[in-house]
Amino acid sequence: MKVSAYDIFFYLKELIGEKEIILEKDYLKVEEVLKRLEKRVSKCKRCPLHKTRTNTVFGDGNPFTGFVFVGEAPGQEEDKKGLPFVGKAGKKLNEIMKKAGIRREGVYIMNTIKCRPPMNRDPEENELKMCFPFLEKQIEIIKPRVIVALGRYASYVLTGKKISVKKERGLVYDYKNIKVVITLHPSRILKNPEEEELLLRDLLLAKNIYMNGYP
Repeated sequence: MKVSAYDIFFYLKELIGEKEIILEKDYLKVEEVLKRLEKRVSKCKRCPLHKTRTNTVFGDGNPFTGFVFVGEAPGQEEDKKGLPFVGKAGKKLNEIMKKAGIRREGVYIMNTIKCRPPMNRDPEENELKMCFPFLEKQIEIIKPRVIVALGRYASYVLTGKKISVKKERGLVYDYKNIKVVITLHPSRILKNPEEEELLLRDLLLAKNIYMNGYP
């Protein structure tokens, strides 16, 4: 029987009761590695959210540019379609990205957790913890030049700090030597349209870091 590169370099290892995904990116194409990871996510039952989901929401976009957005959790529309940011907040994000000169097709978008919390409630600590290895591996595979953290939960898992996004938006943190721009979630802009300019500024900052680096 012929063994493929996938079988050699991509497997699941049980470690202290948690599934750790081991991979060798150099031997596999990025898209194929992501597909394998997405398949694992679709079967995940690490937390109770799998009982109420319609679809897992893995991620979407261009994984080759190195420009990544991380949101919080799927909503109703995302749960139905299995894609991130396709509801009202996603449409608002698209509008602001366009103003910043960032094409939606030119970035990769994902969430901190891959299943919709019931009634769109906030993600719980255990849910964030159980799903973080998947986010971590997505970032490892894509190797972004910059990450835009949309909202407090994305900011929390990428910085390890429970920060006030309103106070610290526009600040730049490091996640494993990758620049992370903290900003508002577009759902907040729907409720507070006067804050749209703040999100726009932060996207322009992220774009500048992506193009020119960070001092």
